[in-house]
Amino acid sequence: MTTTSSDLYPVSRLAAVREATAAAGLDALLLTPGPDLRYISGYDALPLERLTCLVVPVSGEPFMMVPRLELPAAEHSPASRLGVEFVAWDETDDPYAHVAHRLGSVTKVGLADRMWALQSLRFRAAMPGVEQVLGGSVLGPLRARKSPAEVAALRAAGAAIDAVHAQVPQFLKAGRTERVVGKDIAEAILAAGHATVDFVIVGSGPNGASPHHEVSDRVIQPGDAVVVDIGGTMPSGYCSDSTRVYCVGEPSPEFVKYYEVLKEAQEAACAHVRPGVTCESVDAAARDVITEAGYGEYFIHRTGHGIGLETHEDPYMVSGNTTLMEPGFAFSVEPGIYLPGRHGARIEDIMICGETTGERLNHSTRDLVIV
Repeated sequence: MTTTSSDLYPVSRLAAVREATAAAGLDALLLTPGPDLRYISGYDALPLERLTCLVVPVSGEPFMMVPRLELPAAEHSPASRLGVEFVAWDETDDPYAHVAHRLGSVTKVGLADRMWALQSLRFRAAMPGVEQVLGGSVLGPLRARKSPAEVAALRAAGAAIDAVHAQVPQFLKAGRTERVVGKDIAEAILAAGHATVDFVIVGSGPNGASPHHEVSDRVIQPGDAVVVDIGGTMPSGYCSDSTRVYCVGEPSPEFVKYYEVLKEAQEAACAHVRPGVTCESVDAAARDVITEAGYGEYFIHRTGHGIGLETHEDPYMVSGNTTLMEPGFAFSVEPGIYLPGRHGARIEDIMICGETTGERLNHSTRDLVIV
């Protein structure tokens, strides 16, 4: 279990979540291991087939169902600060029936967005006729507005991944495979202070045109542009995510031309960030630059995603999302241009919406790095 601070996971969140649950018209939230549970309790519980579930009713006291063999871990976790009852269950018990009995007459409950189907279906069987909805409808808006402690955790994550990008040029050499380079990067992510490596994308040459390529046994060639998108989770529970582009030797004039367009688009989107603008307008700020330059059909994904306890969470910078930007929103700005079968590029920074403007949390160079 990861040690967490009371500032990062304040006990006051439980009351705020109960209030939001009632305001959403739900009778209770059922939160199994994952980011929703960790957000409220700080408990990074193991996801198992045995049910661990924080039950947050609107009426009545919250409690946590815990397999008896996981009880010591729960009691020694930050969840112990919440003052909720830990209800240990044995192998022959039915914890779903116990939750249903304790809740009594309810009509609508919210389930953790990451709850396994195994568990949601067992709850449905234990509470027939009770409507199930995604708990993200309650927790999403709360999690989107980061506290100062959360911003500090994300700032530390940004600095850690910047330190890895500073080492990438020494790993990228013609004749090495993407997989070997990726292994070096993964080791550097851990050495920089992350608790886990969440992803390593090393897309060289034509593989750079596939946004989620990861790694392969392709040998890096002289002149290759290489997209490096990397991230991990810090001991705090908060995530890093940053993309930079490198070139092994001199890039082609065509690539340099559209990379400059991409830099302009990413800068435009970052400069647009401030309270009161819509999330979709951040996407449009980047997309308009790329489209006007003639590359619109090659920008094939949204401009960004929220980040915190998950690499991808609310809010999303995408057309159709009219959510108004608020202070504390944390998200990526990562436009890309991808020419199938040839090469691609993406520049990604994590940003915080401040009181008047946006702040980048990544500070490694956004210039094309030639190695």
